Amino acid sequence: MPTIHITKTNVEKLEAPPSGRGDYFDDKLKGFGVRVSPAGKIFFVMRRVNGKLVRSKIDAFGTVTVEVAKKRAEGILADMGRGLDPNAEKRAKQQAEEARKLDPTVKDLVAEYLEKHAKVKKKTWAEDQRCLEKEVVTRWGKLKAKEIRRRDVKLLLQEIVDRGSPIQANNTFEKIRKMFNFAIEQDIVEFSPCFGVKMPSKKTQKDRVLSEDEINIFWHGLDRAGMTDEIKRALRLILITGQRPGEVIGMHSGEIDGQWWYIPAHRAKNGKAHRVYLTDLALELIGKKQGYVFESPKGDKSMENNAVACAVRRNLAEGNLTMQAWTPHDLRRSAATQMSILGFSDEIIDAILNHCKKGVIGIYNRNKYASEKQAALACWSCKLSSIISGRDAGCSDCPTNQKGHEKQYGRVVPMQTVADGGATA
Repeated sequence: MPTIHITKTNVEKLEAPPSGRGDYFDDKLKGFGVRVSPAGKIFFVMRRVNGKLVRSKIDAFGTVTVEVAKKRAEGILADMGRGLDPNAEKRAKQQAEEARKLDPTVKDLVAEYLEKHAKVKKKTWAEDQRCLEKEVVTRWGKLKAKEIRRRDVKLLLQEIVDRGSPIQANNTFEKIRKMFNFAIEQDIVEFSPCFGVKMPSKKTQKDRVLSEDEINIFWHGLDRAGMTDEIKRALRLILITGQRPGEVIGMHSGEIDGQWWYIPAHRAKNGKAHRVYLTDLALELIGKKQGYVFESPKGDKSMENNAVACAVRRNLAEGNLTMQAWTPHDLRRSAATQMSILGFSDEIIDAILNHCKKGVIGIYNRNKYASEKQAALACWSCKLSSIISGRDAGCSDCPTNQKGHEKQYGRVVPMQTVADGGATA
């Protein structure tokens, strides 16, 4: 076989022979060579191991330098001189990888479930990842997925309940159950260890609503709370607009047009685009920042969805918010309740909350209620101002008398063409 002095310059000059490929060996390091073909140039080593001629690929020219390839070749050739076959290790790794795919550990299953299912179908996949890695991988990670039994599931859930986290136990169980259903679909396991296992704790309907006194404590208590200004403003905006915490946290300046906030379908929990009227109080909290309104400390993206909830839990535990426990979602429920108290119908409130209409009414009623939503949110903002200031804002008659509302806020702002349905108001 031809030999050359393998250098960067000499390798660059090599061209594939008419036969299609050719091997060139180094004139200094015996057994080190480069194969040239139309597909490229590959460094390799070749030497007899236990009487058998063995060839092993190093890497492509351009991916590694000549110097790096030669250094690797020296080590591989030394091992081959001691009777070690470098290809045997590669085959063993390949076989182990194939076996792992056929019979994955729980850690492998979690990774595959997140990549192929949760990240594809769930907007809240990051919560699935956090929960499964914290509660499941730490306990079962090294076990084979097919080895998990119902008893394992029950013991894990009971452990979470015993540490005083029954809701977390329920959430963990739901995620484990979905993961093993995915594993059945992928022929990873034949049965789910969750079959026949009951929810560890009784699910209760969440109905926490902040009273007017609590709203006042909440609003002013944030000034003393140990959380960032972005989180404080986001919490207040959830209460003012009645929108979902995740949708508020992800707000971008490009979604705001005057006093209307457009939540695109891909950001809405129910996949339906939605417009929200922004009162002066809401706009004051949003400010003039371009880009993500509630930007992550890492920059160029919004805060993580659980950042606000974690901040609330921490401050409640530390006594910085002197009131009964609440969650960011309770602020949304409180806003809806207050609008109901002000006299606005369930249908208008559902439109503000972007709840899907059910049944035939959902098919035939395409009214976007722009003016009605504006009136309700403006009136609620007016009452909120009264609650936190202790003074009558002078808009108490607007639910039944639009003139009272107009006196406080001016004429109802007309809504432009709605991108999610083409209707105008």
